[in-house]
Amino acid sequence: MIDLKSLAVAAVLASLLGACSTLPSSGPTAASLRDDDASTDAVPFALVNLNQTTVDVLGRYEPKGLAGAFTDRRPSANIKFGIGDVVTVTIFEAAAGGLFIPNEAGVRPGNFVTLPEQAIDSDGNISVPFAGSIPAAGKTNVEVQRTIVDRIKNRAIEPQVIVALGQQRTGLVTVLGEVNNPVRFPAPASGAGDKITDAITRAGGIKAQGYESWVVLERGGKRATVPFENLIAQPVNNIYLQPNDRIYVYREAQKFLAFGAAGQQGEFNFDAWRITLANAVAKAGGLLDSQADPGSVFLYRRESRDVARRLGIDVTKFTGDQIPVIYSTDLRDPSGFFVASKMQMRNGDVIFVANAQSVQVTKFLQILNLALSTTNGAVSTGNNALILRYNIRNLSSASPIGL
Repeated sequence: MIDLKSLAVAAVLASLLGACSTLPSSGPTAASLRDDDASTDAVPFALVNLNQTTVDVLGRYEPKGLAGAFTDRRPSANIKFGIGDVVTVTIFEAAAGGLFIPNEAGVRPGNFVTLPEQAIDSDGNISVPFAGSIPAAGKTNVEVQRTIVDRIKNRAIEPQVIVALGQQRTGLVTVLGEVNNPVRFPAPASGAGDKITDAITRAGGIKAQGYESWVVLERGGKRATVPFENLIAQPVNNIYLQPNDRIYVYREAQKFLAFGAAGQQGEFNFDAWRITLANAVAKAGGLLDSQADPGSVFLYRRESRDVARRLGIDVTKFTGDQIPVIYSTDLRDPSGFFVASKMQMRNGDVIFVANAQSVQVTKFLQILNLALSTTNGAVSTGNNALILRYNIRNLSSASPIGL
């Protein structure tokens, strides 16, 4: 007689053994991440062991902020006039009876004349009597003064000229966004030394907390972004203002994601300018003692090609400027905690804690136990059905009414 229970158990075992890779899981296994061929399917990535050398490399070559994007750290140069700026011209002569000063001493209180204010026209010129059109746009006041003197020196008596900026309508610095009072103001003259934080102060300061505020500087068609606290903690990034700078402040909390066998899964705020990998793991509730493999904690991030090269990654296998990198750390090793406490997190980082291998075994046994329980019930039901059919058949043959 065929043993239905044995056949059913064999069938269940065969199906489960063939489907071990489909067991429920919160992410990839540690073995699949460390497989050399794992990164060749969808998105290629590089696996880097997180140690003191790795942390040192990342510390030296982390994003440089404004100082790295804008290398000119000098104060703004002398202000140059632009089209639309309003200027005043004052001309002095050494004695009366010259080109501008009359002979009658009582007519004028001094040996100078101030021309009416005028805006630099669309051609970039201003007009000075007896000197004609004087180029002014793109020039400093000293350059304009010299041009006027050269034009009238043969007609006026030892002339001297002062050209002053009456209303600055170009070369302005703009501050907007998450500040208390958005403002535009003239760029400071040479030597004034206003910096990025000075401009934000003119705008009434930032609205949000410093650790969730970001500063964008646009200059000459180029942009760079830094956290606001970066300007305070690293003064090298608090660079001098230049004419036409545009500063935009926006609010965006720095966040990281945690998945796998962490105490909690989800999205977490830094709530600080900087936190370390150890801080982030703690924010996510640590590792689940009954589930996590402390030797398989992974940090997902994209690094620049230059940084990836310095980490020893073969960048020829990748395209684009950003290389997907997975950092692996072992928290079973006591020194792993020291390394994790120095590894700086970045906005958008992803932490994944792999399950211990024993967890997968436990899952398999639980599913096997459930399957066997179901099989026992099915076999019992089948046996009961056979017995019922046998009894019905015997009753039918013995019944006088032909059941």
